[in-house]
Amino acid sequence: MAANFESGMFVREKAWHGLGVVVQDAPTSEEALRLAGLDWKVVSRDIQLCGGKKIAGYHANVRSTDDAVLGVVGARYKIVQNDEAFAFTDGIIGEGAVYETAGSLNGGRTVWLLAKLSQMELAGDEAENYLCFANTHDGSGSVKVCITPVRVVCNNTLNLALSTTKRKFSMRHTTNVQSRIDEAKQVLGLAARYEVELADFAEAMAKKRLEDIQLKAILNSIFDPKDAKATDLQKRNAEECKTAFYICYAAPDIAKFQGTAWGAINAMSDLVGHSLPHRNTQSYAENNWGRIMEGHTLLDQMVAAVQ
Repeated sequence: MAANFESGMFVREKAWHGLGVVVQDAPTSEEALRLAGLDWKVVSRDIQLCGGKKIAGYHANVRSTDDAVLGVVGARYKIVQNDEAFAFTDGIIGEGAVYETAGSLNGGRTVWLLAKLSQMELAGDEAENYLCFANTHDGSGSVKVCITPVRVVCNNTLNLALSTTKRKFSMRHTTNVQSRIDEAKQVLGLAARYEVELADFAEAMAKKRLEDIQLKAILNSIFDPKDAKATDLQKRNAEECKTAFYICYAAPDIAKFQGTAWGAINAMSDLVGHSLPHRNTQSYAENNWGRIMEGHTLLDQMVAAVQ
């Protein structure tokens, strides 16, 4: 993320990349945006050819403070300003919530806000609930909001999609985006329900036995190449992934759940959140951070397999 980081604020602690401003607190989204350097507007401007002819049906999204072009969008695209998109979180989270981080990536094309909601217990472990909010100004994505539980003991995220409660919500940049934001308020107001369901799910998974032979079969189905003509490199990568999983599975904070479905879920969460990829590109950290919103395919597969 550091290569694409532009500005940001972090409450009490520096980010892993050491960039941004560290503050003591940010009580409102307005204050968080100001401290993060996000108190600017997006202005829509016409686009024209070198000869002066206007290009119909398209506009440029331009940042008000420095005229930086954030993206080119179609006529149906509706701008959602940073303050408009983030302000509703003040009403959702209520008293006692703390804004943790906010910032800008890729020259303002993507902005985010993270707020700490509550503390809870998952199968005997302490966990914290966060509300993560992201908006794009280049036309590449929608306004996205999600609830992200984090196990305090190892700081790994548990982005689990539950059967009856939404974890995430998206709103496209179109004419009805404001109504969708209003709808998101209602959906995310059910964060307490998600917390209860997640706690019940964790308890059930902690009680569900998972024998070694079952776990081995699950890992084979997840990691082994499906192509009969798989290369030696692909097979070796699969074995390395399984070895890395077992290292996570044996970690002190997860070891107490060994032999259970909850232990397997936490080990996979630790693996996808902390382990290095085979190709550690500059964009990997940002992409991994983005999975806070979308969840991770491997974690989804593990959850589905052990239930």
